Amino acid sequence: MEQGPHLWKIKITKKKESKKEDENILDATLLHPSIKHATIFNRFDTLKPGESFVLQNDHDPRPLRFQLENIHGNTFGWEYLEQGPEIFKIKISKNNLVQPTEEKKENRKENILNVTEIEPKLKHPTIFVRFDELKAGESLTIHNDHDPKPLYYQLLGERGSIFTWKYLEQGPKLWRIKISKRPEGAADETLGEIAAKDLRKAEVFKKYGLDFCCGGKKTVKEACAEKGIDVTKVEQELQNSDKIFSTARPLPYNDWNLDFLTDYIVNTHHSYVKKTIPDLKNYAEKVAKVHGAHHPELLQINKLAQEVCDEMAEHMVKEETVLFPYVKQLVAARNSGNGKVKFGSLDTVETPINMMEMEHEVVGNNMDKIREISNNYALPEDACASYSFLFKTLDEFENDLHIHVHLENNILFPKALDLEKN
Repeated sequence: MEQGPHLWKIKITKKKESKKEDENILDATLLHPSIKHATIFNRFDTLKPGESFVLQNDHDPRPLRFQLENIHGNTFGWEYLEQGPEIFKIKISKNNLVQPTEEKKENRKENILNVTEIEPKLKHPTIFVRFDELKAGESLTIHNDHDPKPLYYQLLGERGSIFTWKYLEQGPKLWRIKISKRPEGAADETLGEIAAKDLRKAEVFKKYGLDFCCGGKKTVKEACAEKGIDVTKVEQELQNSDKIFSTARPLPYNDWNLDFLTDYIVNTHHSYVKKTIPDLKNYAEKVAKVHGAHHPELLQINKLAQEVCDEMAEHMVKEETVLFPYVKQLVAARNSGNGKVKFGSLDTVETPINMMEMEHEVVGNNMDKIREISNNYALPEDACASYSFLFKTLDEFENDLHIHVHLENNILFPKALDLEKN
C-alpha cells in the first residue's frame, strides 16, 4: 500500500477457504529449478484417470508440455486457466482410459501403429514410446499416409543404430514400415560384410559411389553420412537388390574353400591385371603426350595410372609368393589336424594381410582420383580412338579391381585370420 522510502505498508489477507477443485495446486515458483520437472512428473504420476492438478508458474512452461508428450504420449490434458504476464496457471489432467476398438486391439496384438489416427504433434512421441517398449528382436509396424523419412533420422539421432528399418509398402496412399529393435550386441553390417553375402548388393554401392572394397569396414549409415547420401534410399535398394539385379545368379564366393578362392583370384583377377597393365601404361602415356596440351588433366591421369600399374605388379607378386601359399598351408594344417603354421620368417598371417590392405588402399585412392579428374571417364569432343580406349580400359580396370579387392579384404583375409586363431 506504501513503498518507502521511509515506510512500507503491506496488507496481508487470509483467503477464504479454497474450493475443493482448487486444493490440488502445485506452485512451481517455490521449487528449486533442479527438482521442478521431477516434482511435477511425480505429481502427475500420482493422479488417477480423470483427476487433475493446477500448476502455477511465473512463465509459460511449454517445454514441460513437450516433455510430458514425449514420455506419456496423449494420456494427459493441458488447459490454460491463466496466461501471464506474471502468473501462469495450467490445469493438467490424466485422461480416462478408453477401451480400444476391436481393430485397435488387433493392431496392438500384431504391434501395428496407425500413425494417421494420432494428432500430428503427438505422432513422433507416441512412436518413440512404442519403440522404447520393444524388447530386443521385437518389431513395430507403423502405417502412415506419407513417407516418414524424418522419423528415421530422428530415431537414428536419438537412439543410435539399434534398429532396422524396412519398407513393406510405399504409397501412394499408404506407407508401411517395419521397425525392429536389434538384439543386444548386434551391430550394423559393414559394406564389405553385406557385399560378401550377396555381391548383387555391391551394384547398389557402386551406383552411389560407396566403396565396398577398400572402405568396406564402414557401415551403410557411416558411408552415406560421409557422402551426404539419403541412407533410407540406399537401404531400400539393398533390400530389393535381388529383384533389381536378378539377371544372373551371383557366384558363391563366400562359400568357397580358401585355397580354392586364392586360385580363383590368381586365375581370374591377377591374370586380367597382368594382361591389361602393358596397354594401360602405354595408352596413358601416349594420350597424355598427344592431348596433354589441351587437356592437362591427362598428365596427372598418366602419372596416377603408371603408379597403379607398378603398385599392382609388385603387389600380386607378394600375394602369389608369400600370402596365398601361407593361406594354403593354413587350410592344409586345418584339414590334417596339424598345429601352428610357420611360413619362412612369418609366424602369423596378420602381417602380410595388413600390408596387402594398405596397398589396396593406395591403389584404390589413385583410381578414385583418376575417376574424379576424368569426370567419370567423360570423353571430350576432340577425343581420338586412343583416348576412348584409355578411358574404357581404366573404367573396366577399376570395376575388376573392386571385385578383386572385395574378395580379398572382405572374404579371404577375415576368414584366414579366423582360421589361424581357431
